[in-house]
Amino acid sequence: MTSDPKRLRTLLGDHPGTAALKSGQLVSDRVALEFAAYSPTNKGFKPMVREQAFDVSEMAIVTYLMARDHGKPMVLLPATVMGRFQHSYALYHAERGPLTPADLPGKRVGIRSFTTTTGAWVRGMLAGDYGVDLDRIKWITFEDPHVAEYEDTTERAPVGKNIIQMLLDGELDAVVGEVSSDPRLKPLFADPEAEARAWYAKHGVVPINHVVVVSEALNDSDPDAVREVYRLLKQSKALAAPSQPEATPFGIAAMRPSLQLIIDYAAQQDLISRRFTVDELFSDLTRSLS
Repeated sequence: MTSDPKRLRTLLGDHPGTAALKSGQLVSDRVALEFAAYSPTNKGFKPMVREQAFDVSEMAIVTYLMARDHGKPMVLLPATVMGRFQHSYALYHAERGPLTPADLPGKRVGIRSFTTTTGAWVRGMLAGDYGVDLDRIKWITFEDPHVAEYEDTTERAPVGKNIIQMLLDGELDAVVGEVSSDPRLKPLFADPEAEARAWYAKHGVVPINHVVVVSEALNDSDPDAVREVYRLLKQSKALAAPSQPEATPFGIAAMRPSLQLIIDYAAQQDLISRRFTVDELFSDLTRSLS
């Protein structure tokens, strides 16, 4: 008699690499992924970190690093579901005069939460590639960190305020982590595509944004289910059109350069208390997956 598949509470967004899984094109007789509805997907990260709301969850990599730093019972899979160059995700109001990365010290910069992964990548680029003193920027935030234990010392925007509207109104000098079709708003990095190409030539990685984690309980109690989840994720990615350069690497070796860089950035920005090694982000089980 065949047993029913193990039902797993799952948070996964709509990405090319997850499409075959979410559409039902891929199924398993070992596990059944029950997808939670969160839009945008990042709204589900806080309940995963704080309540372990899912067995399998998409997760921003910086949120995972911070959760790992505070002992949250989650385990990283060597699976990336979203990666992207970040240079397009910083804007300023061009009608108020030119602004470049070098001009940011002393300015008011809005960001949804100080601990967003896009924010960590952009700040790392500003400091490492443009020589910007991050401590001289006045950060204005709109949301709490996903990890409650992190002490956020940034200035909070007034309740009800919209980040783009504040930029348009001159209450902010720039914003990070946002895009807009408003013609008055221009990219802080003057030619984002060219600067991304130069950054890739220098660092050799596409910044990882979102990965997949499993609960520590699932990792410890049912290793075969974890292996099956990873197999499904890998198969779903294989059915998507490949990206050049690779934006959603699988396997520790392929993910290592990007993970090492974001660990460095997160430590430099005091988002985590120490620099983890890449290998300690995984369990013995998930480290063995390939």
